[in-house]
Amino acid sequence: MTVIYSDIPLTRPTTPLLDRLDSPAQLRSLPESELGQVADELRAYLLYSVGQSGGHFGAGLGVVELTVALHYVFNTPSDRLVWDVGHQTYPHKILTGRREELLTIRHQGGLAGFPNRSESEYDPFGVGHSSTSLSAALGMAIGSAINQPADSQPERRCVAVIGDGAMTAGMAFEAINHIAHVDLDMLVVLNDNNMSISKNVGGLATYFSKLWSSKLYNLFRESTKTLLKAFPSTSGIIRKTEELMKALVAPGIVFEELGFTYIGPIDGHNIPLLVHTLENLKQITGPVLLHVATQKGKGFSPAEKDPIGYHALNKIPTPAGKTSTPAASNAPKLLKYQQVFGNWLCDMAVNHPELIAITPAMSEGSGMVEFAERFPQQFHDVAIAEQHAVTLAAGIACEGKKPVVAIYSTFLQRAYDQLIHDVALQNLDVLFAIDRAGLVGEDGATHAGSFDISFMRCIPNMVIMAPADENETRQMLYTGYIHSGPAAVRYPRGTGPGVKIEQTMTALPIGKGRLSRQGQQVAILSFGALLPTALSVGEELDASVADMRFIKPLDTELLDQLVSDHALIVTLEENAIAGGAGAAVSEYFAQRGVVVAVLHLGLPDIFIDHATHDAQIAAAGLDAATISKRIKARLLTT
Repeated sequence: MTVIYSDIPLTRPTTPLLDRLDSPAQLRSLPESELGQVADELRAYLLYSVGQSGGHFGAGLGVVELTVALHYVFNTPSDRLVWDVGHQTYPHKILTGRREELLTIRHQGGLAGFPNRSESEYDPFGVGHSSTSLSAALGMAIGSAINQPADSQPERRCVAVIGDGAMTAGMAFEAINHIAHVDLDMLVVLNDNNMSISKNVGGLATYFSKLWSSKLYNLFRESTKTLLKAFPSTSGIIRKTEELMKALVAPGIVFEELGFTYIGPIDGHNIPLLVHTLENLKQITGPVLLHVATQKGKGFSPAEKDPIGYHALNKIPTPAGKTSTPAASNAPKLLKYQQVFGNWLCDMAVNHPELIAITPAMSEGSGMVEFAERFPQQFHDVAIAEQHAVTLAAGIACEGKKPVVAIYSTFLQRAYDQLIHDVALQNLDVLFAIDRAGLVGEDGATHAGSFDISFMRCIPNMVIMAPADENETRQMLYTGYIHSGPAAVRYPRGTGPGVKIEQTMTALPIGKGRLSRQGQQVAILSFGALLPTALSVGEELDASVADMRFIKPLDTELLDQLVSDHALIVTLEENAIAGGAGAAVSEYFAQRGVVVAVLHLGLPDIFIDHATHDAQIAAAGLDAATISKRIKARLLTT
């Protein structure tokens, strides 16, 4: 019986059994009867540690028992355990020698929020994006099987744990098709935590799951296959009978048709059942899919009631366990850029029935909840299917409608071919609202939007905009909307500087920036949200500062003006320097034969680890002090 908590523990819970476990090998030395206590202590420590550090929350609570069972049955790290996305891997980290370090998770210098190969041998594959686990685990199975005798037992088992949400992505189905084709021994655990396809949890389904995973049943099944080869004329009747029997009690016939042995659904919080089933599945040859039903937020009643709201948790800052009430302030509350986008989307839809908004499973994160409620006929959440989202938008544009694709920068990477081939090549009228452009703080390198300028700038027909504040974001979204052709507005995570937002929407002239500060000798060209930093440095150095606004097309008239009366041109962007906006400036100068000193400031050629956004900016050398220092040093060589 799972212990249910209603509050986050504020002091470290007593976990005598868990404290003895510094590796899965020690877990496997325990009698099975003690695994329930391990799970209870693990959940208590997870609640406490995430309360102390902040981090992903509900998904991990939902797989406590499953994690214990997997590490108990399989010989990790020799057996490969590959998790999809990674939000749910905090219990895995606790059981694999990182218990005390969990208090540092997502903090600078601490544990990553996702599995990371450089962090532990128990993390065989680094993840962060969805639906990669099946392909990675299959690759490991293929790699392990090379040079191994065909009739021998595999040296290691490869297990992939994937959620029902991640299973919606095309990449997962591509992998499933290949897994069935190569027919290697591999286990896929489908962690179904929203009951979308788990209607059959109960006594009958559990009974048949035990039956189907038993040695006796599978011996019968393998014998039947042999018999069918000898008497093929009976194959249709026997196979149809088996399919009809299983279809009565389980939703897995589709997986059986694809070549998997399907087991489930079973209760993912029942440790004895999980261990019994997993032990039996180790004896089955070929690809196997185990369908487990879990509850996101299990064991913490507020998260059970609101799994979306408790997907992640902020650090609890006060001894009372509740955030202190802030002092009254007359200052307006800063809006997040995602709220600016969501408000603009709703305002536009009132008078623009041709607007169709599309998101690949990021409605909440992108600020689209209100729009989805108010304009359901104009809203499409396509699930974790970025490629489909972009080509869907292209098809909608072909019918004279105006699609707006709201997508994180890091996820647009997954739809690059569709962006080029299906949208830009046909010059279709699609607006991309690119969220999380730049560094993203504690989510780290897997979710950073470090490359979108670089990979979009080379695409013909694209218009690319980078707003400096909230009002520019609203006006640029409108500009991109009324522009005929593919356009992108990239804006960062979090809040802006607090600029007043003009409700009246005014289209900006395409390819025109503005001079924000007139100075001398040095001109800082700011592309995007680093403008306040640029202005601060400009004040210190008496430098000119331009809010460039457009990356493509560039404001070449403004560039010509600035290069004529400044000795040093500095470009500033929160994107990779390689191929970025600064590179575009240098390309223009080279094309014109202009010789001028140029300093490119942006993200260096490294992946920047998780930390606060301010710490990441400092690590990239994009804080005001470092920018000023580098400009002064460059002036000495000019």
